[in-house]
Amino acid sequence: MSVLLFAENSNGKFKKAVLEAAGYASELAGKMGVELHAVSIGDVANDELSSLGTYGVSKVHTITDAALNTFSDQGYTRAIAEVAKAVGAKSVIMAQSYNGKSVAPRVAVRLDAAMVSAAGTNPAIEGDSLVFQRSVNSGKGLETVKTHRANSVITVKVNSFGLKENATTAAIEAFDFQSQDSDFGAKSLEVVKTASKISITEADIVLSGGRGFKGPENWHLLEKIADQVGAGTACSKPVADMDWRPHHEHVGQTGIQIAPNLYIAIGISGAIQHLAGVNSSKNIVVINKDPEAPFFKIADFGIVGDLFDVLPKISAAIEKVKAAHA
Repeated sequence: MSVLLFAENSNGKFKKAVLEAAGYASELAGKMGVELHAVSIGDVANDELSSLGTYGVSKVHTITDAALNTFSDQGYTRAIAEVAKAVGAKSVIMAQSYNGKSVAPRVAVRLDAAMVSAAGTNPAIEGDSLVFQRSVNSGKGLETVKTHRANSVITVKVNSFGLKENATTAAIEAFDFQSQDSDFGAKSLEVVKTASKISITEADIVLSGGRGFKGPENWHLLEKIADQVGAGTACSKPVADMDWRPHHEHVGQTGIQIAPNLYIAIGISGAIQHLAGVNSSKNIVVINKDPEAPFFKIADFGIVGDLFDVLPKISAAIEKVKAAHA
């Protein structure tokens, strides 16, 4: 018996979300009294694979079928399910990334397992059941979820669990898996990278702008600070709808849901639809010239002022701090 982690990689590297999921899986494996194994699909160097041992993975099963170097939801689903069966996985854990959300329910069907998405805390164990507490209705409610199957598939909400080490030595072992034509009913024809910028779903800090910027020509004020502090950049729905910013930066109920350690909302009033996408952030800072803006009601910190005055001062202060510590 074991707990199995799907160690998704990006260009041969494991992102923070995967390492968070590894820590989550390690804690769950400890509760169950079983080992934590991982499955890695694609071309990943041994040093990178071994690094999973830092988060409690005792064995990494590698699948290096060249046909799976590009993500395939059907191919990855069958591969993960085959490894899960081979190692007797009681639970399969993966980050709630785009790929994770795509394959998790499919893996659950193949394993006849319970499916629990967006877990932020480890479950309690009651007999053969796992009992989860998770937020619902855009964070306004709390629900209890109890599994009633012999095994489970769990996706871990990004930036919810933190990086928790449980160092051990990870053995690396090739897993005999061959893809089939039936694994590619849908194929990826092209992968287009948006930019070299930080992904907002994984960024620790996100700076987000709204209509208060008055136009795309003023976005450089936000981007300069984002570059200074290594932050991701996002925007409100109206900004994306007006094509001031690309739609992949839109956060909110109908956009991307994020949970960074620090979310800075600039020139955004704070409509309920926007809050639904960011209210899981650990800390929220609001910059708005309207003291009655709804966003201030949920903000941890707020600055009442014109962003065109405030942002240059913040940028100058950052430069001063950096210079002092150079």
